Amino acid sequence: MTQASSTQASSLTNRRVVLASRPTTVAGPENFRIEDVAVPVPGADEVLVRHLWLSLDPYMRGRMNDARSYTAPQKLHEVMVGGTVGEVVASNNPKFAKGDHVVGMGGWQLFSISNGRDIQKVAVSGLPLQAWLGPVGMPGVTAWYGVNKIIAPKPGETLVVSAATGAVGTVVGHLAKKAGARAVGIAGGPEKCAFAVKELGFDACIDHRAVDFAEAFKKALPNGIDGVFENVGGLPLQLCMRRLNPFARLAICGLVASRYDGTPSSIPDISPMLSMRAKMEGFIVSEHMDVWPQALKELAGDIASGKLKYRETIAEGLDAAPAAFFGMLRGENFGKQLVRLG
Repeated sequence: MTQASSTQASSLTNRRVVLASRPTTVAGPENFRIEDVAVPVPGADEVLVRHLWLSLDPYMRGRMNDARSYTAPQKLHEVMVGGTVGEVVASNNPKFAKGDHVVGMGGWQLFSISNGRDIQKVAVSGLPLQAWLGPVGMPGVTAWYGVNKIIAPKPGETLVVSAATGAVGTVVGHLAKKAGARAVGIAGGPEKCAFAVKELGFDACIDHRAVDFAEAFKKALPNGIDGVFENVGGLPLQLCMRRLNPFARLAICGLVASRYDGTPSSIPDISPMLSMRAKMEGFIVSEHMDVWPQALKELAGDIASGKLKYRETIAEGLDAAPAAFFGMLRGENFGKQLVRLG
């Protein structure tokens, strides 16, 4: 990078969101702090990325707590973790050139420095750039792994997915139908349920906010459940447990019902696991990087062909990220929650 571009980078302002405090009860925007700092100058073999899109995902709520988990807690007074897609604006790394679009974990900020090992070029053209944070990103691969490697639905079986119109649930429903299974979704509100059936192709969708949710759930599943892709926990999971078929498979992806206020998810009656000889497996998709190339190739192809449909909720500007994040945890988003930064 030339001296002129080094000076230009250092004169820019990087707006960022840091974790200012850990929530003690219900988390809120007050746990974050917005800062303006100088944009760092890339060193040897480093690149400077200007973020265009930020992904907001439920796992981030768990990172706010100082608790034992599959990954370290978010550090206080440091940039909040998060997936990003952006453009290389300066590069000292021969693998990346100015103008390249890249996806990585740049965090809640406008610019980030990368050594080149934690970002990847966007390889497939013709897709919206932000799709690499949704159906052809971590959420999409999460769905692909849980459906294909854990549930492995057979034609004619029934698969239930909670948060059916969210970033992960949308792809789960698509993959279930692709495998020849019956896809039943659970979502919040009649508008989301209608979208799941009419636009996404689910066979049925049950509104968990309806007063007759338990009865509607039973009616929608007359032949029981062979596969569960769990994103929420709470009552939906309890009801699923009661209707398991023999040798059912449960993929535990998330328990967002417990994440907004930090309350641990209640444990449903697990006796059906024994009587139905069922299998339950929790998974973290970042531990299965070997499947990502195949999953991304298939998902990108399905989107390009129009077979995989999805929806997005977009917040404008980094300052809107905290409110959008907690709105997502309350179920106020419709589809993948994104923040447009570009």
